[in-house]
Amino acid sequence: MDSTFKLKRKAALISLFIGLGMLAAKTGAYLLTGSSAIFSDAAESIVHVLATSMALFSIYLSAKPEDDSHLYGHGNIEYFSAGIEGLLIIIAAFYIIYESIQAIITGPELKQLDIGVLIITAAGTVNLFLGFYLIRMGKKTNSLTLIADGKHVLTDSYTSIGVIVGIILVLITDFKILDPLFAIAVALNILFTGSKLMRDSIGGLMNENNPELMKEIAGRLAAIKKDFWIDIHELRFWRSGDRIFVDFHLICPFYFTIQHSHQEENRISDSLKESFPNAQLKIHFDYCRPELCKYCGYSECIHRSEIKSNSFIWNEEKMKGKPIYEFKVS
Repeated sequence: MDSTFKLKRKAALISLFIGLGMLAAKTGAYLLTGSSAIFSDAAESIVHVLATSMALFSIYLSAKPEDDSHLYGHGNIEYFSAGIEGLLIIIAAFYIIYESIQAIITGPELKQLDIGVLIITAAGTVNLFLGFYLIRMGKKTNSLTLIADGKHVLTDSYTSIGVIVGIILVLITDFKILDPLFAIAVALNILFTGSKLMRDSIGGLMNENNPELMKEIAGRLAAIKKDFWIDIHELRFWRSGDRIFVDFHLICPFYFTIQHSHQEENRISDSLKESFPNAQLKIHFDYCRPELCKYCGYSECIHRSEIKSNSFIWNEEKMKGKPIYEFKVS
């Protein structure tokens, strides 16, 4: 059981137990006050508990090694987990809106709001710290599940702030209709968060490109470039949980042995893992031809047909594109 898994499991368990405590506190506050705004906060805590339970399951499943049914491992379960969490948030948002409209129609009955404010303030403060902790641990362990859970918890905290503002305004103005109106505003914010989580989840399952990560991978390759690298093209990557699978074509001198190519692939792989610990690399080695000598800066080559006269920038746009020279098959 590696240290990354232990960190993810610890963070998820902390989130789950705190979520249960927040649910109990907010439910008590709602029963005490009858506030639609507090109800919206309690409803999101129900989603938090369900989503964190799913997150914990996905962390255990994603840690399983490859098997005959899942040759690339089980990491994609994290995208499903984030998507389910987003869906639950959206469902909660619509239910809050429905209940708030009912309260507007029938007229809200509120009581002991001062005690309710104290409970929600304490819960919101705890969630604020928990949310930042989960996001930090998610980035540290490359866990989309923890990042998604952390963003949800932060949304829960912001929800609490909105609820507190609404209740304070009700206490000051005695305008009770503000309570369900603030609950609807909170639900709309929750709806946005849930939609974004689902969007990110679908993007992950569809292997959508991440420009920032592509730039980082290309920058790492450019930094370790050797003189005998003539061209990198068709750079691709995809993520599965905390793993990154990288592949590309690399043109090297035609006289390099298989052993030499294999050693170079190992060197590149080791270097990538300094930035991406769980990176897995596959390189398709292409051999050079005389037409490529004008792009090659390998001074030790004894088969050169012309001096280097052309250069290009080794950036992500070049690496993910076509080769510098396409040979026609005669």
